[in-house]
Amino acid sequence: MGTTIFAEMSALAVTTGAVNLGQGFPDVDGPPEIAEAAAAAILEGRGNQYPPGAGVPELRQAIAAHQKRFYGFDLDPDNQVLVTVGATEAIAAALLALLEPGDEAIAFEPYYDSYAASVAMAGATRVPVTLRPPDFRPDLNALRAAITPRTRVILLNSPHNPTGVVFTPGELARVAELACEHDLLVVSDEVYEHMVFDGQPHMSLARSELLAMRTFVLSSFGKTFHVTGWKVAYCCAPAPLMAEFRKVHQFNVFTVNTPVQWALARFLQDPRHYLELAAFYQRKRDRFVQGLARTRFAALPCGGTYFVLADYSAISNEPEEQFARRLVVEHGVAAIPLTPFYSQPVNRNIVRFCFAKRDETLDAGLERLASV
Repeated sequence: MGTTIFAEMSALAVTTGAVNLGQGFPDVDGPPEIAEAAAAAILEGRGNQYPPGAGVPELRQAIAAHQKRFYGFDLDPDNQVLVTVGATEAIAAALLALLEPGDEAIAFEPYYDSYAASVAMAGATRVPVTLRPPDFRPDLNALRAAITPRTRVILLNSPHNPTGVVFTPGELARVAELACEHDLLVVSDEVYEHMVFDGQPHMSLARSELLAMRTFVLSSFGKTFHVTGWKVAYCCAPAPLMAEFRKVHQFNVFTVNTPVQWALARFLQDPRHYLELAAFYQRKRDRFVQGLARTRFAALPCGGTYFVLADYSAISNEPEEQFARRLVVEHGVAAIPLTPFYSQPVNRNIVRFCFAKRDETLDAGLERLASV
């Protein structure tokens, strides 16, 4: 394992004074109400000691209410919900709970790089199923062909980072059929669940009756509410799977920052905070994609997340990491190359931009990209 490309490009952006459209974090603070709630929790003495290992009960109840409100299924907040230190910890805990040396985990690539690291830490083998440009739709025949007697887990991510693809109900149903047919477990990374555009619904795997007893569903408050530095996320799973997840969690991080859990529990009492997100980020996407149309970059379709891929083949054919570093140094814009999201380095002339930024940040980046 090496340093992540996200940390590398952000550090380079800082040293060069570049506009950072690379690493996936907003450049605006979360709603003031959530910060005020966190401060109040500290001042009221609610946040100064360890919370329960699974999370503050009020927050777990709010998570269960969210799953019921948006996806229509009931969860026991005591046995089926656990608060984690960001989604990265949730991914690691799920995979360490499920995988043993010799097991295989299938992941659609390109994929978030922590998947590979977590599978490796478990001593298991990562088996990629490639999503191919320009549309990056899942090849379900390739998924079936990748399953072997050693396959234990399918890693799924929709809306998908880095491609922005949103899996269709039909595609998810086929994944469910294969998982059940081969008695596989599923880790469903849904951290961008409230960033789905153009009227599409988010199809949580938790909706699937076929998958109800074999899926970990992960999501992130940091991504959702512009507070990535808080590092708070959660996992929902059937009680027997959650019992195994909890064992890993307790010896990895033990528990999660208490004041922000109280703040989130209070903030989540109003569901409107979720309902405004899709329109907010769709406006950002449209502004950025329209601006890219005035450059030599070609934006690829983006149905969700706060990332858009851009093809730079009209500019250069140099390797993606080399191009991305030159983009920072010579033009003052940080992007993320697509290559590190694959198991084997193949140059596709594609970089990823993050549009979860203030309008003035996006406009400054676009002005610089127009000169490339």
